[in-house]
Amino acid sequence: MLTTIDLIRHGEPVGGRKYRGQTDDPLSEKGWAQMWNAVGDYAQWQRIVTSPLSRCLAFADALAETRGIPVSVEARFQEITFGVWEGQTAAQLTAHHPDLLFDFKCDPLAHRPAGAELLTDFHARVTAGWQAMLDAHSGEHLLVVCHAGVIRMLLASVLGMPAHNAYRIQVGSAAISRITVEARHGQRLATLMFHDGVLSE
Repeated sequence: MLTTIDLIRHGEPVGGRKYRGQTDDPLSEKGWAQMWNAVGDYAQWQRIVTSPLSRCLAFADALAETRGIPVSVEARFQEITFGVWEGQTAAQLTAHHPDLLFDFKCDPLAHRPAGAELLTDFHARVTAGWQAMLDAHSGEHLLVVCHAGVIRMLLASVLGMPAHNAYRIQVGSAAISRITVEARHGQRLATLMFHDGVLSE
């Protein structure tokens, strides 16, 4: 039994690049264009699963309508909350602390923003959503519309990486990654087929 999951990060939201977390900014015109360009005419999915945040949900609904594919919302695929960093650009955050983001990416446990969700909690909820999705849709080809942090947590899980190293993985706007999950004898083997790539048949 083989399940194929394509992960796509949302495109650029209104207001440009920021540490948004769960701030619910919609996609900009540029973001919409990035996402439509990323999927092209591809229509092999049997279901779309999406974060409830509008920068993911609006595109998931539009794509589902144009392709005639069912869509479901998975609340556990929301982005991590960034606490006091939410709504801030990288330039704003590093204006008085040049090493702030570098230190965070090196060790997000020791340099967690005040009020942010614990990385262990974030990883646990994302992977719980992943397992529930696989249980419900085994053998299908799925598209998951979500966030950079969610994709990082899933890749860390698939590759057996510590979650605190996941911010070393670059995830571009509207970037697509593919994971296959083979189920045999009560076990699952997840394989990363490509990351930040393009769709293939």
